[in-house]
Amino acid sequence: DQSRFIQRSIEEIKLHLLLGAILVALTVWLFMRDWRSTVIASIAIPASIIATFTLMRYMGFTLNNITMLGLVLAVGIVIDDAVVVLENIFRHIEEKGESPMSAASAATREIALAVMATTLSLLVIFVPLAFMAGRVGRFFKSFGITIAFAVAISLLISFTLTPMLSSRFLRPQSKGKSSKESLFYSWIDRSYGWILAWSLRHRWVVVVAGTVTVLWTIPLFLAVGKTFIPNDDQSEFEIVVQTPGGYTLEESDRLFKELEGKVKKLRGVTNILTTLGDTSGRSKPGEGDVTTGSIYVRLVDLSERDYSQFDVMADTRGIFADYPDLRVSVQGVSVWSGGGVRATYLEFNLRGPSLQRLEEYSDRIIARMRAQPGFVDIDTTLSVRKPELRTVIDRQKASEFGIQVQDIASTLQTLVGGEPVSKYKEEDEQYDIWLRATRDRRGDSQVILNLPLPDRGGNLVKVGNFVTLHEQLGPSQIDRYNRQRKVTVVANLLPSLPLGEAVEKTKGIVGELDLPGVYMADFTGRAKVLAETMTNFAIAFMLSFIFMYMILAAQFESFAHPVTIMLALPLTLPFALFSLVLLGQPLDIYAMFGLFMLFGIVKKNGILQIDYTNTLRSQGMEREQAILEANHARLRPILMTTLMLVFGMLPIALGEGPGSASRASMAKVIIGGQALSLLITLLITPVAYSLFDELGKVRLGTEWRLPLQREIKARLACLKGYFSHP
Repeated sequence: DQSRFIQRSIEEIKLHLLLGAILVALTVWLFMRDWRSTVIASIAIPASIIATFTLMRYMGFTLNNITMLGLVLAVGIVIDDAVVVLENIFRHIEEKGESPMSAASAATREIALAVMATTLSLLVIFVPLAFMAGRVGRFFKSFGITIAFAVAISLLISFTLTPMLSSRFLRPQSKGKSSKESLFYSWIDRSYGWILAWSLRHRWVVVVAGTVTVLWTIPLFLAVGKTFIPNDDQSEFEIVVQTPGGYTLEESDRLFKELEGKVKKLRGVTNILTTLGDTSGRSKPGEGDVTTGSIYVRLVDLSERDYSQFDVMADTRGIFADYPDLRVSVQGVSVWSGGGVRATYLEFNLRGPSLQRLEEYSDRIIARMRAQPGFVDIDTTLSVRKPELRTVIDRQKASEFGIQVQDIASTLQTLVGGEPVSKYKEEDEQYDIWLRATRDRRGDSQVILNLPLPDRGGNLVKVGNFVTLHEQLGPSQIDRYNRQRKVTVVANLLPSLPLGEAVEKTKGIVGELDLPGVYMADFTGRAKVLAETMTNFAIAFMLSFIFMYMILAAQFESFAHPVTIMLALPLTLPFALFSLVLLGQPLDIYAMFGLFMLFGIVKKNGILQIDYTNTLRSQGMEREQAILEANHARLRPILMTTLMLVFGMLPIALGEGPGSASRASMAKVIIGGQALSLLITLLITPVAYSLFDELGKVRLGTEWRLPLQREIKARLACLKGYFSHP
């Protein structure tokens, strides 16, 4: 029952939404020390979130785990624009002595370009996500559109509601100390000013440090584990069991009752449900397989136990150590495919012309996988053998009797296997009526050979006159792919082994076999989806960078300034990966979405720095002085928006409730990348600005340029005279 987990998960997200909003509001008060500013900035959160519900209703989105996660992440973002505008208005009132009404107008106009560029470049981050292909794109379309609309609404609020409230409710400051003169902020401001001035004098040190930091991306990317979807403690799991071939319904029922008794004794188990046989509804009457079944296990709620679901699953595997003949998969209940079927983490196919060689290769692969830690529940589709009687027909004798192979097959099918011929209804129940030989006429191979069959003349002859039977063990299923025989090897993974690492280990094992050219191995299931997702994310990253550059180039009317701003983006990636390695968190699809958000958020700092530097230089200030002055002025809004994002993510990163594993990876990437890369990104942007500014001033000297211009004009005049006279 997925509704229980989903309901508890959404309740947990609601709590994170509330805690994040409170922490974000406290951040505003920490820096401004003004309760009016805190209230004005905080209004942007509910205004943006509530307005987002309008689009969600129009698009047909529901309040589910994906959209709610988007709203929680938006809490730390939608307030950014309002805070940047509010802080600039507050600075004009506090430092320049302007009235709230004039400050609201002038300060908003001054910073409008930066806020517009920040928001639009953040929006283009989520556009590729909304149109990403594959299964992940289908599920996370609502995520990208929800955040994008919330951010767009926040831009409207920051240009309308925030200046209006500031002009009405902010008050001119008294003659006492300003908010920037507090012990907390003044120390940060002085320290940053000294480091920035030193960096501008030793620009090569910052450039080398930035280059080394970017180069660390490759080893960190190889070191971090990679998986598709993190394992969540859902307080429920299932055991899929395959008995040896030939088990009857009575034998399977006895075995499952025995297993039920042992599973009930495990810690935390409250309910179990056993399902025996095929429940898909696709089997024909009389053809259901009674050798497969599943046991659904429900545990006490996560808040009532101090051990995880995966600990109980490990105990369950210990039970089946006493049943070596059973094929078992202890797995979580899949959100994608439901329960009752074997849904393993790792699946790959071996394809080739010979089924015997495929069986040999798969056995060798399984033996090596069992020697590797982290692989459990390893099996193949050929591992289960079914006892069968193979019929060998003497076609020459059959033709002498005038009997066709089809007649033999249909007779054996009807007399031995049975065939429904009608239905019988009694009150509300309906029963099939089967035509079949009695048990004493079909229960033995010798008796089967005595079954009668009409010949050409209508006389009854024994099947044994032209048929021989052989007892053999056959595969439970024979699969084909692209007209080739196929064997599927499946395995589950322990939480300590990420899917990406398991795929690499399996590739190494298959490579050691040195398969002939006609035999191939390829991954399916989650491993295939993970590879497709990585490709789609790489395409989305490139499109986001291109769109971001186009937006910034249009806003700043410059080709160089967008490069200066975007130089900070590669610096955040190694810090984000380092935080994952440090916390032992694999890179999953939620963490990848976190990287997208991190890129969109970090470039905001550079936009604020570059925009105000250009403003000061346009007023006649020297470059170095403008850089120092602009970065001092924009340090507070940068720190505020950074801390607001971190505090907004903190409840998600530290959450331990239902669904916390999925959300935590995204939050940890954002917090780690944003917090660890803050200092170097605050230094690389002004240093790069000064370097690009000097590069732009490199021109040909006058003594070279003027003669060249005269020569070009003379040549053009000569050509004009040549063409004007026939």
